[in-house]
Amino acid sequence: MVLLAGVVRLLGAEPTTAPTSTDVRASVEAGYATTVPQCAGLDRMPIPASVMSLPTTGGRVEAVSVMTGRVSGETVKYCQVDADIFPVDPSAPPIKMRVDLPYDWNRKAMMFGGGGYNGTIPDLAQNVPFGPTDQPVPLARRYATFAGDSGHQQNPVAPPSLDGSFGVNDEALDNFAAGDALKKTRDASLFLIRHAYGTRPAEVYFSGGSTGGREALVVAQRWPTAFDGVISAFPAWNNLSEGLDLGYLAQVLSRPVAFPGPAKQTLLYDGVIAACDALDGVEDHVISNPDGCHFDPHVLRCQGGADTGPTCLSDLQIRAVVAMSSPFRWPYRIASGETAYPGFPFLSGADMRTPFLGFGTTAPADPMPVTSGYGLQYWEQWVKYFLTRDPHHNSLDVDPRHPGKWLDRISHLSTIQDRNDADLRPFANAGGKLILLHGAADELVSSRSTSDYYGRVRDLLGSRATRGFMRYYVVPGANHANFGTPAFAAGWDSLSALERWAENGHAPTNPIVADVLHNRTRPLCEYPDWPEYRSGDPDSASSFACVR
Repeated sequence: MVLLAGVVRLLGAEPTTAPTSTDVRASVEAGYATTVPQCAGLDRMPIPASVMSLPTTGGRVEAVSVMTGRVSGETVKYCQVDADIFPVDPSAPPIKMRVDLPYDWNRKAMMFGGGGYNGTIPDLAQNVPFGPTDQPVPLARRYATFAGDSGHQQNPVAPPSLDGSFGVNDEALDNFAAGDALKKTRDASLFLIRHAYGTRPAEVYFSGGSTGGREALVVAQRWPTAFDGVISAFPAWNNLSEGLDLGYLAQVLSRPVAFPGPAKQTLLYDGVIAACDALDGVEDHVISNPDGCHFDPHVLRCQGGADTGPTCLSDLQIRAVVAMSSPFRWPYRIASGETAYPGFPFLSGADMRTPFLGFGTTAPADPMPVTSGYGLQYWEQWVKYFLTRDPHHNSLDVDPRHPGKWLDRISHLSTIQDRNDADLRPFANAGGKLILLHGAADELVSSRSTSDYYGRVRDLLGSRATRGFMRYYVVPGANHANFGTPAFAAGWDSLSALERWAENGHAPTNPIVADVLHNRTRPLCEYPDWPEYRSGDPDSASSFACVR
């Protein structure tokens, strides 16, 4: 969060044509580069449609301000530029974007991805996902940072990142779901950076988690030369496939007395920890090898199978948690070719401190309660605005196993939302580098799904070629975006690792991830390896070895 020490609005008459007499334009024409942004010349500057590789009707800078704020504990002065990119369809919303241009620029740029349904411009003074707390964020490193709202503006009364109403417009849907807004925002931002400093960045990176993690994979696959390096964390890469699983689980959990409330969620969590915590050699509430954890929820069954209180699970509740942890397969073909979603590991729940992020604390219903969890609310918005385009439609009436008249629409949407085909050969051939991260205890996007994606890339390119440009790490005990109080709050300087790899050819070697809440470290093992305790201080990474 940036604490503003001063804001100066650059005033002036609105020009009717692009500036022609500023030192910005003169420096560009002369080929002169500077590390000090020339802010005044950007105010109200038109952004030609020709600078963007996808169709728009151009854009315009709407505001320019010089800001001074505290970022990562130091004072940073930068020029903040707000702009709109105009749609082709006049009924579609614009893409709102922002670029922060630091003084003493390091000649690099970082684009941030969004979250959920987006609809707001991400904080440009944020860190990369799972970033360290003891290192400066990109803006404090004097990166030019930029991002957009993905092509629509969230209703301010809706829960953050949970407004899917833009989905009734095809251009807005493509901007968000297909990722078109990412390339438009990138192109427009580099145009403004070039005019501010008189040169393009030497390197351009992308980082994001969840929806932003999916966006990171989209840009690597669709525009393989647009970014030199990408950090993708807990990516919802098969967005529609996960949505179908969430819709199925919404029906399962909405059955009478099938939903396990907070006390039973804690019971389940404690049961998994008791059964599997020590399998890695140390009891620390972190399950290092999720694939080796074979927990049977039937050991928590109430006598007779009926719900007799918070100390056991009824048969219906056991069926529900088994459904959550099992693969969901649909018995029909969709255009993307996807056939299943792998489900959530049992440890992807929560203890008493952190309720289920994906499934909430109360049973799903119509309308969907805000206490039913983020994932189920996401499903409801998708049904109302992407699938049926009827804001009054009951999302529980759509059965992902038997969608009936909605099958053709689901198939069409799959070509937009699940178009990541894992063919990253053009990105690798262009010299791009990818760091892929996921928390093993993620309760909103399954780590199994990311492991599946990694496996597809490896099967297509081969192990050696994959390691030449990609590293994938599963962080034991980490949940979705370090939400609440996770068992392991991951912090790793992936940005410095990416810089060394992309700029100097030095791939990550024996990285160490910190638990920023519990003052301990672990080796960050390349998947499918996991950290096993050997001897010594259990809070030190040196006491563990990566095994499989």
